[in-house]
Amino acid sequence: MIINETIGNISGRQVIGKSIDYLDLEWFETTKRIQRKKTREGADAAIKFLREGQRLREGDILFENEEKLIVVNVLETEAIVMAPSSMLEMGTVCYEIGNKHIPLFIQEDKVMLPFEMPMFRWLEASGFAPERQSVKLLNLLKSNVEPHGHGSLGSSIFTKILKMASSKDE
Repeated sequence: MIINETIGNISGRQVIGKSIDYLDLEWFETTKRIQRKKTREGADAAIKFLREGQRLREGDILFENEEKLIVVNVLETEAIVMAPSSMLEMGTVCYEIGNKHIPLFIQEDKVMLPFEMPMFRWLEASGFAPERQSVKLLNLLKSNVEPHGHGSLGSSIFTKILKMASSKDE
């Protein structure tokens, strides 16, 4: 089946007499416009969102008929979770994470990001209290910042690694 848009969301909706088949997605798959997946029950689902900015959320209904619904389930993943103690700490940690162009989630008054050991260690060394937890990353903050470099071209370690990797492929 080809899915071009969501039908609605299952939250706050009573489902009586219909079975629910879940489409399990990793957090980073929720923003992909085109992908092919299988539901838990083995149904093929081709997602082809035509509009820019469409994204899947926990509980989104992708298909419905008289017998069943196909609903999005975002899988738990290892994440760095922090509960900032003040607005200053919240702003500082969000700025520092955002400055590194790492996806950021805010849920239940906590800052969350996909787990990466270097970031975890950096947050600890900077005086924050990060925790490693298995959670559903659901509330991705929207960003209008395009990836860019700071300083002269090629000055970041990431840019240098990309250059080294691309020169081997050529």
